[in-house]
Amino acid sequence: MNAQPHDISAPPPPRENRPQALSSDAPLTRVALVHVPRLFVVSLRFGRPVRELALDGTRRIAAFLPGARFARLRWEADDWGPSRWQLLVLQAGTLREPLQRIHGIDPGVGVLLRAEGPREVRAVLPKIDAIASLGIDPADAAPAYWRLLGERLAARHPLPDYTAARHAVWQSGRTLQ
Repeated sequence: MNAQPHDISAPPPPRENRPQALSSDAPLTRVALVHVPRLFVVSLRFGRPVRELALDGTRRIAAFLPGARFARLRWEADDWGPSRWQLLVLQAGTLREPLQRIHGIDPGVGVLLRAEGPREVRAVLPKIDAIASLGIDPADAAPAYWRLLGERLAARHPLPDYTAARHAVWQSGRTLQ
């Protein structure tokens, strides 16, 4: 029996927008991942899927709880080399909130950052690595930081660093909610 992408079910959504504890009724955001060497790659740059389903040797599905943040990296090539570079930092949502539809992601997500082209993707990747070097999982970084990077990319302004102090402020604000 062949596994299909819809094998990961999406039950009714919870009320909160933060990552929930895994339960049988948690709605999952499903992300299609592909790896065809030298031609096409759709992979996760960071994020903590709660489930993964291998469809075959080149395709799999990763599932995320509502509120979880993750980065999807897409790279395509043709006969002359890389033809498309895309990095998206996304936040899984619930069916009760507005979501953006993106090919390969079901039911949809909130887009925190969109980097298109080699210049933008190469500018964001070191920022992700710098966050990890601070001992912070990039999936735990403040959503406002990813939005700020996206705005700075669009305006072609210098990209700010994510600092431990910025992270501490974000964490303290979350505990007050």
